[in-house]
Amino acid sequence: MEGELMRVVRYWLEGEITNLIKVWLTAYASLSYCYFSAKVLPKGAARFAAFLPVVCLFLLLPLQLHSVHLIGTTGFFLAWLSTFKLLLFAFDKGPLSTPSISLPRFIAVASLPIVLQQKSKSQGKLNRKSFLNYAIKAVLFALLIKTYDYEDRIHRRIIVVLYCFHIYLCLEIMLAVAAAAARWLLSAELEPQFNEPYLSTSLQDFWGRRWNLMVTRMLRPTVYFPVLDWSTEIVGRDWAQLPAVMSTFVVSGMMHELIFYYLGRVRPTWEITWFFVLHGACVVIEIAVKKAVGGRWRLPRFVGTALTAGFVFSTGMWLFFPQFLRCKADERGLAEIAAAGAFVKDVVRALCSMVNS
Repeated sequence: MEGELMRVVRYWLEGEITNLIKVWLTAYASLSYCYFSAKVLPKGAARFAAFLPVVCLFLLLPLQLHSVHLIGTTGFFLAWLSTFKLLLFAFDKGPLSTPSISLPRFIAVASLPIVLQQKSKSQGKLNRKSFLNYAIKAVLFALLIKTYDYEDRIHRRIIVVLYCFHIYLCLEIMLAVAAAAARWLLSAELEPQFNEPYLSTSLQDFWGRRWNLMVTRMLRPTVYFPVLDWSTEIVGRDWAQLPAVMSTFVVSGMMHELIFYYLGRVRPTWEITWFFVLHGACVVIEIAVKKAVGGRWRLPRFVGTALTAGFVFSTGMWLFFPQFLRCKADERGLAEIAAAGAFVKDVVRALCSMVNS
């Protein structure tokens, strides 16, 4: 029955999986070109010009895919993180500018949401804690997927709230898997991608220190610090942080808008951008208020956590998640999970048939 197993594998490799393999092989070849180009080209305009075709290619590659999960991860990894890392590397900045970095590490750091760091003595304890943390989240994600079987009996607003947890848990698990793969392949410790965002005490804490830290690390050198230096010459150091923060949120909104275009292939309505503009404005106000009071007064921790969670959820349901539903990402995503389950069942059935024969 080995032929049955091969039939199942061939069936599932047709179409989208084949496209995924082609997209990532193209990305790896392009990153290899950038790696060797940097060996002979000086930093600055020459290297930037050499990298620019790759940046444009990475913006187009996600359009070759149609699966919500594959588009989301590929668009995030290549069109956002990889392009920003390459732009930094063109000027000898960012994680790719590490001296004597090998080609495998260069490709891994460029194409995955990871940052290599030195091992610490406490890392073993942190890894055990992280394993339990992710195991619990994986169980919660499985229960959440099962809950969708009863979607017709649950109020629509509750379903939208469940989608909030779906996105958070999906991102946590997806980035943890990518980090674990890189740790195994590169024998290196990796910085965390999330830091318990549900414990945030303010919007500044949520966006700056807890939510999707890889994006934060990329936006700081590419947007925040350049605008900060430019603003310092105009408004002074004390208030230069405000336009820098606002610019960072605008760029983040535009990149999220691009990811949503990949998902739905429909004309943008800009609610996603406005979501980040609103949050950017609120963070700017928060920073200004903190400067004004000078640390003389602050909200109790539990109050700040409740207000932050409430604001993120309410604005997300108003501006963010309607666009998620508009491109039918929920329906397509659940169908893909069901298809993945069917694939596993087909493989197990074929293996059992092969063993029994």
